[in-house]
Amino acid sequence: MGGGPGGSAAAAYAAIDGCRVLLLEKAVYPRDKICGDAVGGKSLKHVEELGVKPLVESTPHNRVTGIVFSSANGQQIHCSLPEEEIENKEAGYALPRIQFDYMMFSRANDLVLENGGSVIQDFPVTNVDVIGEGDSQKIVGVTGTIGGKRSKNDPLTFTAPLTIGAGGYTCPVAKAVTEICHNEPMRDDLHYCGAYREYWVDVGGCEGNKMPIEIHFIKEVIPGYWWIFPVGVNDEGKTVVNVGIGMVINEMNKQSVKLKKLQKWVIEEHPVFSERFKNATMIKGSGKGHQLPFGSPRKDAPSFQPRRSAMAGAICVGDAASLVDPFSGEGIGNALVSSKIAVSIFDKEKHADGLPIEVADAYMQELWETLGAELTNSFKMQKMVRKTWLMNWVLKKANKKAAVKDMLEQSLSSKEAQEEMKSTWNLIKLLLF
Repeated sequence: MGGGPGGSAAAAYAAIDGCRVLLLEKAVYPRDKICGDAVGGKSLKHVEELGVKPLVESTPHNRVTGIVFSSANGQQIHCSLPEEEIENKEAGYALPRIQFDYMMFSRANDLVLENGGSVIQDFPVTNVDVIGEGDSQKIVGVTGTIGGKRSKNDPLTFTAPLTIGAGGYTCPVAKAVTEICHNEPMRDDLHYCGAYREYWVDVGGCEGNKMPIEIHFIKEVIPGYWWIFPVGVNDEGKTVVNVGIGMVINEMNKQSVKLKKLQKWVIEEHPVFSERFKNATMIKGSGKGHQLPFGSPRKDAPSFQPRRSAMAGAICVGDAASLVDPFSGEGIGNALVSSKIAVSIFDKEKHADGLPIEVADAYMQELWETLGAELTNSFKMQKMVRKTWLMNWVLKKANKKAAVKDMLEQSLSSKEAQEEMKSTWNLIKLLLF
């Protein structure tokens, strides 16, 4: 249920495994999705496996060459990705989600239909169907209406041994798995991020389709951050840039922050960035807000980390499982990873009568074993950048000490370097000695 990258990947992987799949999507493709638009290296393995990478290459995109970070006092560092990975098209892309999601959905549509399944768009789910009581509860399917309630069409109910919830941060399957069936919280504003995005052209310093993305920790925006992600060149030869701002919702509420208003201030009045936007133009109608459920570990979680994401008969993936990286805000990679785990753990013959609870538990355990250390480290990084003085000092150190900059650059593409950065002691040694 859900045709975004996570749902489309799950449907595609399941079809490849020989399952008869029904892919349900509440929207009609192509549709927009508010996001930073980055498709990182973690995603590319799955994108290539599913045959989507050639489609990405054939459409306008930015081949990401690195990341520029800046701190509140103006310290800036450019972390480059390995040139070999860039040239081999392995480093990552940035392209509008309206393009990427459509390509993922189209590929899933083809694979599902080729393997005897069906795809229905414009199908909002109105009910997640549960049988049993207490510990014997099991999700057996979903009910909805083509065209929604206003269409006056008759509701349709579909049943399956496995329902995969991939409906984003408001996913009805996730709500059933957490709140309805287990009385556990689905939403926690300490771990939800508000985001606002616009598309611009003629932004200073953003020309071409092979350049870095930027993340800026501006004093007036902290504890949030502001981004500039070039996403390719349009038909007029202009570089389109995704410009956005994000902040944890709990902090937004405490400070009464309005993201759209804050972004307007940065673009029009910030002493550095207003210069880059003085000749820029926002693409009309592109300003939109969204929410991102972070995968940061919860304090005193009632069952599983980051939250319950499965039960008998159902598994949630991607944003529906609260897996967005709490530091970078990237969610596609973890959505694809979780989708592959979900499909691999399901045996269509053994589980023909429904996914057992012990297999659902095994999914949640494997998911956290796979992503938990990375998400925990990103949560530490998120908390670190809230300390303005510390971020200023780290970037100053990185500009002066080649080993620190080298570590940051390697962490963008090397799993070994990422593992090293998970150790607080390793970071302290590198920064101080």
